Amino acid sequence: MKSLVAALALAGASLGAPAFAADISGAPQDIVLTDNAGFFGAVFNMNNEGNTFEDMFRFTAAAGDSVAAIVGSPSLQATSGLDITGFDVYAADGGGAGSLVASGMSLSSGSFDVWTVSAANLEGGDYWLLVSGTMVDNSGAALGGAITLTPVPEPAEYAMLLGGLGVLGWMSRRRKQ
Repeated sequence: MKSLVAALALAGASLGAPAFAADISGAPQDIVLTDNAGFFGAVFNMNNEGNTFEDMFRFTAAAGDSVAAIVGSPSLQATSGLDITGFDVYAADGGGAGSLVASGMSLSSGSFDVWTVSAANLEGGDYWLLVSGTMVDNSGAALGGAITLTPVPEPAEYAMLLGGLGVLGWMSRRRKQ
């Protein structure tokens, strides 16, 4: 009888225990860049209300590159789908946690969450975009984004630009005469 009372007491106590959010982050993904641009995204299953995620999307930059990225998640209303809470660029530190390069900015929240992030003058190496958020309800959800790397112009390109401007100036002056 004592064991039955103890079991009932334990069951009753566990019902009042707080529920903690589970981490539903996906495995890190590599972004395939074609001509310095690419897409990334993730899909989240149903029945994950209150759970959190931090999804990592990896890319490689050349020295001097600048990066610009956008991520978004649509839903029918603000009380469904997911809520993006952060969007950052990290430099990979040889298997460690990495170092923050730039923090993103929310452009829109609610039924359409949209975030952007950018960073200039990257050192050559591996980086990742970190998208974090919370599942708002038990419906499934998805997020998707795009990234663009802009290389630093080569000195020869500057010389061609200056030469072209010089020719345009010479033609303009000659036309006036």
